Amino acid sequence: MTSVYDFSANTLDGAAVALKSFEGKVLLVVNVASKCGFTPQYTGLEALYRRLAPKGLSVLGFPCDQFGHQEPGDAAEIRSFCSLSYDVTFPLFAKIEVNGPATHPLYAYLKHAAPGLLGSERIKWNFTKFLVDRGGTVRARYAPFAKPEAIEKDVAALL
Repeated sequence: MTSVYDFSANTLDGAAVALKSFEGKVLLVVNVASKCGFTPQYTGLEALYRRLAPKGLSVLGFPCDQFGHQEPGDAAEIRSFCSLSYDVTFPLFAKIEVNGPATHPLYAYLKHAAPGLLGSERIKWNFTKFLVDRGGTVRARYAPFAKPEAIEKDVAALL
């Protein structure tokens, strides 16, 4: 596998989506959760998406329940929460694991392509962000505390 476009993932509705369908776009891939201290970042992610989608950005949200059981809901509950609480319109995918033996293949690739602090590939918490250029190459990894507005300049530079 040489780019994120070589992977697929299921949407919240269970439909398989080839990430190749996002080819040519800049991607911000984020593991999200509804009951996390960083959950208010949905506001910034949505604002960034709405502002930069016309220029070629897509934010991809991957719910994950591996950190403090902060994404306990099923697909319908996740969709409802994101829609009603944050008016999320960017693509949301089915709940996945980002660490351990059941790590989703996309996340195994992202973590290897952009290790974290001291070369660790492990995702530390919800709202870790990966920035991917139009060619499908991972360009940066951002810690959960990095707010979307703080990384907008990096995103815009790839558009």
